[in-house]
Formats: sequence, C-alpha cells, structure tokens
Amino acid sequence: MPGHRTDPSDSGQQLLLTLGRLVDQALERIKLQQARAELAMALQRHMLPPGLPQLPGVHIAARYAPSRDGLDVGGDWYDAFLMMDGSLGLTIGDVQGHDVEAIAFMGQVRTSLRAIAEATSDPREVLSRTNDLLISMGFGLFATCCFLRFDPVSRDLTVSRAGHVPMVWATAGGRSGIALDRGGPPLGVLAGERYPVTHRRLTEAGVLVLLTDGVVEGPTYPMEAGLAEVARLVRAGFDADSDVLASAVIKVAEQTGHRDDAAVLVVRYDGPPEPG
Repeated sequence: MPGHRTDPSDSGQQLLLTLGRLVDQALERIKLQQARAELAMALQRHMLPPGLPQLPGVHIAARYAPSRDGLDVGGDWYDAFLMMDGSLGLTIGDVQGHDVEAIAFMGQVRTSLRAIAEATSDPREVLSRTNDLLISMGFGLFATCCFLRFDPVSRDLTVSRAGHVPMVWATAGGRSGIALDRGGPPLGVLAGERYPVTHRRLTEAGVLVLLTDGVVEGPTYPMEAGLAEVARLVRAGFDADSDVLASAVIKVAEQTGHRDDAAVLVVRYDGPPEPG
C-alpha cells in the first residue's frame, strides 16, 4: 500500500497560517507595549509641575526631554515651590527603572517631598523623612534626589543630596564650579539615614543648574565630560535668561548618546538688592 504524502500546497498554506498567527501575536505585544509607554508618558506629563514660582530677583526655568526610545520611559522629575516659612524649595531627581511602575513611584517621591517640606524646611529632615516614608511603603525601588532651600531674605542656600548628580554654578564675579558636596545614599535604600547638608550664602548675582544623569552621561560618554560641558555653558551664560540657559543645557544630552530621559532646573539670582 503506498504511503501517504502531504500535498505541497497544503504545507505552504499551513506555513502561511502559522506565520500569520505569529505576526498577529507580535503586533499585539507591540500594541501593548506602546499603550504602556503612552500611559507612562501621560502620567509623567501630569506629575511634572504645571508652573514654577517666580520671586523678586529669582528666575526659575526647567526643561524635560523624554527618552529617545519611546518604549523606555524614565522617571526623572523636577519641582519648585514656596515653603511655609517663605523660602523656596527646589528639587530634582531620578527614579530607578523605566516603566509605568517607575513613573508611579516618581509621583510618590515628589508628593512625599512636598508634603514633608510643609512640616520642615530643613533639607536634611526633608530627605531623611522622605527616605523612611518610602521604605515603609515597601515599593522596592529607589530614587536619587537633590533638595535645595533658598531663603530670599537672608540669602542662605542649604543643599542636601541623596546619591544624585552634583549641581553646577557660576557667579557674576567670575567664579564657577561643580558642587561636589558630600551626599548620602539614594532614597529608599537605607532606613534611618541622615543626609549631609551644605550651607552657603549668596552674596552676588549668579546661577545654579540642577540636572539628572540623562543630561551628562551616556554609554560611552563619562559623566565628568558631561559635567564639564555643562560647566562651560553655565560660565558663558550665567547672566543669560534662565529659559535660554535651560534650553542650552538640555541639549548636552544629545551629545552623550544616552537613551534615558533628562531634566534640567535653572535658578538665576539677581544678587542682593541695592541699599536704599
């Protein structure tokens, strides 16, 4: 009895059906990932502050650039707000991860910082209490952060860092630098952490630039090179409009090859008021 032989046309049709199912499955996965990315980006836009406070003699501007990979959304944020004692609170940070969960955690961090800053204006306490609160919530994620308090009356500037990129500064007197102050670990890592604080007094006009690592670091671009480029821009444009300087600094991210998101917060100070 002759053996059964498969019709070549049947085999080809079966192959086409199999390929069709695989393509449909791949498209469904792509659509799901795109939907997650769109949700994350919408959440992130909603969680960034809609406006920034402006005080006499203080000019604030910010820029945010999303990830170059639309399916890999990060958790960078910035914020600026007035505290109960009339001082200005400034914060910038970066959350671990690149997904909807990271965006949600970013919202929790930013909200916690604001809420705790209502109870205390000491940056050390703000970071310490936020750190313990986040750990108690059990998210399992961490965030780097820099928190600044500026008193426009006394001109005192207090800075505390939690594993974050140092800020860059320049003054009208020609001084400039990268603030390599001692900091503590990222938020959400070690309970009971006490974060170091650096005190300064602004005695002349100048500018402070806070940023995230997406601006200054890439796979083959060291952070030192990125910070040096930002420092060069800040020295050259310390007296420029804060919006102009923020736009110039965020473009450094295009040189690093970094696919992460990036954020910049610029604070320009006009200097002490003239006597009388």
